[in-house]
Amino acid sequence: MKLIHTLFLTLSVVVLASCSSGKSEDAAVESQAAVDTTATLTGVDAALAKMQSMRIVEGKVKSGEFFSVLMTNLGMGGTPAYNLAESCKDVFDVRNLRVGNSYKAYYEGDVLKYVVYTQDRISSIIFDCTELKAYATKKEVTTVRKYVDVTIKSSLWNDMVAAGASPGVIMSLAEVYAWTVDFFGLQKDDRFRVLYDEKVSGDEVVGIDGIRYAIFSRRGKDIPMIMFDQKDKGNTWWTDKGESMRKPFLKAPLKFTRISSGFTYARKHPVTGKVRPHTAIDYAAPTGTPVMSIGDGVVISCKYEGAGGNTVRIKHNSTYTTAYLHLSRYAKGLKAGDRVRQGEVIGYVGSTGRSTGPHLDFRVWKNGKAINPLKMEGAGSGEIEKVKDKAGFERAKASYLAEVDSIGAVNIAKQLFETL
Repeated sequence: MKLIHTLFLTLSVVVLASCSSGKSEDAAVESQAAVDTTATLTGVDAALAKMQSMRIVEGKVKSGEFFSVLMTNLGMGGTPAYNLAESCKDVFDVRNLRVGNSYKAYYEGDVLKYVVYTQDRISSIIFDCTELKAYATKKEVTTVRKYVDVTIKSSLWNDMVAAGASPGVIMSLAEVYAWTVDFFGLQKDDRFRVLYDEKVSGDEVVGIDGIRYAIFSRRGKDIPMIMFDQKDKGNTWWTDKGESMRKPFLKAPLKFTRISSGFTYARKHPVTGKVRPHTAIDYAAPTGTPVMSIGDGVVISCKYEGAGGNTVRIKHNSTYTTAYLHLSRYAKGLKAGDRVRQGEVIGYVGSTGRSTGPHLDFRVWKNGKAINPLKMEGAGSGEIEKVKDKAGFERAKASYLAEVDSIGAVNIAKQLFETL
């Protein structure tokens, strides 16, 4: 019981909404909420207090276990379960119940009273199975500024964790440096210095709230990153010169053409007649039309691939890979392992493989998953974006540098003290 008491004391409840099945009761709640929200808070607090003396059954949502199925499995009647789902749509859409998420069911004797469903590491939904109400709750979260300085000795993951950083920092770094650092090719003695914000609830790290400043170093060369938000809903990651860390892709791999077939998961193949996914964009163009790499990268494959015909595959960074199919021929001398530049001709339109006519089948993968090339982030003219608010950017950069210098000075002082 002490564990239960501790759990709910640490759950700082922020009631986002509540609902009930009766229209008149709804009106009363809305009228009262307009005057004083503490009445709703008291209701949740009362529920939490009651749970402390109840029997608990814990579990996880199983495959095929819809809300009504879950609730009836836990002991609730089918009609009340349906009414609960209907009355609480404004709080939680029960269709969003996720397989694998955990829940706790609370009983008085054999009667189900409450179910607490965990949405994520912060948010939960409390279902009142008697009053047919639901409450959305969140743990109290604070943001803490952190700094980590790691030189790779075994692996970035192991060394980051050993330095006390959350693994989430690594994922954020991989996103920030996706265009300049190959995270699959990191080397011993590569160094990351990172100033970041960490979300904490109690003693638990629940997320990374953004990398503010970072420097990647290899063999004496530094690649800094400054986070600066211009409030235009655009890029927030910049080099120390105020250029975007995101290197844009060309909008299309060839010029003067038309799209003959779009990205779809159900296309009738023009040759086989079968309905299959077509996770590509087809560009109709005359045989011999030059095909360009949409961005800098390394050729990982340059060969005939059966139905795809003559195909070139290019890895642009640790996130994006592209493929160019049905080519009539490759650029002279092109081979796997070659580094290519954005706009460089890699081959020519053809109709090799399973094809009804000359066209380019163009494909893009992001983190191994096929995506629609026409909706790819960063596609455009190929020009690197530059910061507009230069004065604000310089102030942000100076502030981060001063903060990092201060942390460095403190660390040096600690090291000197420890040697005394």
